[in-house]
Amino acid sequence: MSDDEARGYGQYCPIVRAVEVLGERWPVLIVRDLLCGRTRFNDLARGNPGLSRTLLSKRLRQLEKAGIVDHVGDDYLLTPAGHELREVVFGLGAWGAKWQFDDPRDRELDPELLMWWVHYRLDFSQLPDRRLVLEFRFRDRPQRFWILRDSQGPSVCQHDPGFGVDALIESDLSTMYQVWLGRVPLRSALRDGRVVMNGTPAIVRRLPAALELSEIAGIVASTVH
Repeated sequence: MSDDEARGYGQYCPIVRAVEVLGERWPVLIVRDLLCGRTRFNDLARGNPGLSRTLLSKRLRQLEKAGIVDHVGDDYLLTPAGHELREVVFGLGAWGAKWQFDDPRDRELDPELLMWWVHYRLDFSQLPDRRLVLEFRFRDRPQRFWILRDSQGPSVCQHDPGFGVDALIESDLSTMYQVWLGRVPLRSALRDGRVVMNGTPAIVRRLPAALELSEIAGIVASTVH
């Protein structure tokens, strides 16, 4: 333990106690992902690519010690105390959306991370009950991505899975991020060509309803005038 950790803030205050647990780098984002249903270590790691696996392990142990997370088998599950952080975490997101959330910086745009988020939030009950392949192309980036839904569930591929593409979604990366996070309405982006969907007509028609967007998109959209 460092001298700073040992000293703490030297104040008897519930806000200080909360900051001592959540104020370090990464715990709030780990709790964010747990609140969004990510319970496996590998999923938490892949959803936070700047976080090393060693530091993730350390932060999860700290959250366990604080009574926020239980480690049950292969899962990290929020305790009642952890679930009560929903208003705190999404309240922080609401404040950020209102006061700090302008156009994305280039260093914030990670196509692989975006595809990882998107594949969790596709409502395949809106689409035909069979194997499906959705291809994503970003006009300003060389990478192509495919989301494959088969009997094992949805997965993200960086190489063509070879089953034929049911729908192709094209956009620049910044626009897709802003659609995903609620800053740009999907229907507006489709109408003016910033996002283009092509493929099997019945699937293309249903895709806007199937793409559920980020868990915080509704909060962000409410701040856009």
